[in-house]
Amino acid sequence: MTGHEEQKNVTDLEQQPLIDNQPTHISLFPRRTYALRHIVLAYCAGLLSALLYWSSFRSYSTALPFCSVDPVIAGRAGSTEVHNYPPPSPTNAFPSLFPSNVGYAGPTPTGAEPALVATAPSYPIHTGAPHLLSPEALKNDTKRKFDIFRHWGNLSPWFTVDRGAFGVDAGPEPPAGCRVTGLHLLHRHGARYPTGSSSYGAPALFSDGLNSAERWRASGQLEFLNDWTYKLGEEILTPFGRQQLFDLGVSMRMKYGFLLQNFTETSTLPVFRTESQDRMLSSALNFALGFFGPSLEGQYQQLITIEAHGFNNTLAPSKTCPNGRDHTKGERATPFVREWVEIYLQGALERLQPQITGMQLSVEHVYSMQQLCAYETIAIGYSKFCELFTEDEWHGFDYSVDLNFWYNHAFGSPTTRALGIGYIQELLARLTHTPISLHNSTTNATLDDNSATFPLGQSLYVDATHDTVVLNVITALNLSNFAVDGPLPSDHIPKNRAFKTSHLAPFATNMQFQLLSCDYTHDPQIRIILNDGVVPLGSVHGCPGDEPHGLCPVPIFANAVRGTVGKTDWTWACLGDWEIPEGHGWNTTTGEPPLSPART
Repeated sequence: MTGHEEQKNVTDLEQQPLIDNQPTHISLFPRRTYALRHIVLAYCAGLLSALLYWSSFRSYSTALPFCSVDPVIAGRAGSTEVHNYPPPSPTNAFPSLFPSNVGYAGPTPTGAEPALVATAPSYPIHTGAPHLLSPEALKNDTKRKFDIFRHWGNLSPWFTVDRGAFGVDAGPEPPAGCRVTGLHLLHRHGARYPTGSSSYGAPALFSDGLNSAERWRASGQLEFLNDWTYKLGEEILTPFGRQQLFDLGVSMRMKYGFLLQNFTETSTLPVFRTESQDRMLSSALNFALGFFGPSLEGQYQQLITIEAHGFNNTLAPSKTCPNGRDHTKGERATPFVREWVEIYLQGALERLQPQITGMQLSVEHVYSMQQLCAYETIAIGYSKFCELFTEDEWHGFDYSVDLNFWYNHAFGSPTTRALGIGYIQELLARLTHTPISLHNSTTNATLDDNSATFPLGQSLYVDATHDTVVLNVITALNLSNFAVDGPLPSDHIPKNRAFKTSHLAPFATNMQFQLLSCDYTHDPQIRIILNDGVVPLGSVHGCPGDEPHGLCPVPIFANAVRGTVGKTDWTWACLGDWEIPEGHGWNTTTGEPPLSPART
């Protein structure tokens, strides 16, 4: 259809007369009067028909996911509710009438790039949860300031950690006499719906429990369940998650925009990397929109690596590591999480069970409710499930996530170092401006050996990845100050623990490898800033342990990383035939498997 034809159709629609909504007085049936017996018989017949219809509808309604029925009769509260947008074939879509650019942009002179990290007297903090509403009841009951959004483990929105949270009493701004010369940014995707994999206490578990119960009724704090529906999708970003990455892009442009001048001087474009998974690509594009603005063409190049089994990918390394996916090897955490949940949620189970009849709650159901609180909040802005739990129970939930990630993806997992070492090899290549010499991990030779897709010597790198990979990298770098509490116990929360997933790998977590040039030394310096908290590098071999700003000379840091790469046996960790006993009988705090026969 031509633009002229589309315009004609629109005009024709505009010229159609309005429908006359005035009531008509035409009667299709003559007025009649009825005897009382007629009315009674008609009423009884109607009642009988309704009962027969309802009986057939009740059996049919179990197949309808969206019907709203009294749960006492049909047991359908908790069913899935889906709103599909956009419509597949909108009737009013006329692309030629709505061009994205009509010219006449007016003046477009550029100004100086922002350099907040170098010029501002202080560093802006990020509170982490705009547009999300926390439970008022919890605010009123707590005796001290408590932010529920900071106690959801990896489901927390990222926030600026307290100064000194990781052991260095310094801010992200460069120390006096130093200036920032480069940035390597590794960030997680934004807030998403639950993943499709079935895991302990998954948010859909409680909904499934409701649907499998034939007759139930909720009261008290649980009364909202009587007309509640499960509204969560799977895997993709939520609207809040999209905003997180847009905001992160704006934040990084405000802090480090001046680094783009290096690309102008060398007539090159930065290369940002992400993976093919929907939430990963969407996160990268939203970051770029925040960093560059809506006109992305000609601003940068977005490399999309394939995230699927059989493809080497340092930003999704588990896809080529069978042992990392083996429940008895790389996935160790579930028994420890179960043990802890049975302890800290017993009181909640005893409190909530009397408020629902017709369904026997388990501790796992109650844990699923806590998951629902977090997921519903980041998906639809607020959740009634959040009101069901005390401050102590949220501390318990936060620690349950720590147990999961410690034993599955961090210092307590025997495959973690091997999974993180690929990105470390790439970081080393970038820091030393030297191509990767040996591809013996998850590095991708096709991409990493091509100067177009893996450029060296640039001042800005941005890589998007998963929470698990951020923890893999932290472990592979031997940042052991986060491991001082390990192995984590499953019967209590260690006091003042250093390993907190909400601090290390929340939604949109960002890990900055900041490069600096300082007046007082010839060597370039590096430091790691994680969610605005400076990380001590004393555990990296050769780096000073008492440096007040967390700095380490790049040559020393690179040499230590080179040694770690050389000592990491990816083949043995990911493909080797080794076994570990269940439970706490065997543990690691370095992310390594039992020694291979060749090294014993």
